[in-house]
Amino acid sequence: MSASPRIVVGVDGSPASEQALRWAVDYAMAVGGTVSAIAAWEYPAFYGWAEQSVPAVDALNPEELAGRILSESVVRVVGDDPGVRISETVMPGGAATVLLEAAKGAALLVVGNRGLGGFSGVLLGSVSRHLTEHAPCPVVVVRDGQAAQ
Repeated sequence: MSASPRIVVGVDGSPASEQALRWAVDYAMAVGGTVSAIAAWEYPAFYGWAEQSVPAVDALNPEELAGRILSESVVRVVGDDPGVRISETVMPGGAATVLLEAAKGAALLVVGNRGLGGFSGVLLGSVSRHLTEHAPCPVVVVRDGQAAQ
């Protein structure tokens, strides 16, 4: 008996990533797979450079924030009963690097076409473009507004 396919999905809280999560869950249900929802985090470039007069920077915890965004996105997209097993993982590093690592051995990698950064007019963000060129498995890129609700 073969193991159920593992579908990796990148989640950053953007509308496109939440649609990618919905697509990944629907696909996992169709093929009897599991979903690995992944959020990446990095310290901002200015972290540790702020003067003492900026207390908000000291309270910044990007790992905790990424975990909260991931959990809230999963609840918003699938509710309390997703119908498939979903694991949530928060990993340090840039989104492309983290997702490439997580996709090793996966049946499929699913991402939104654009995350929270970048230019709004671009159809494919830098992370999704990098993943389509370097992923160790097939990649599905879900465009914001294109997935079935």
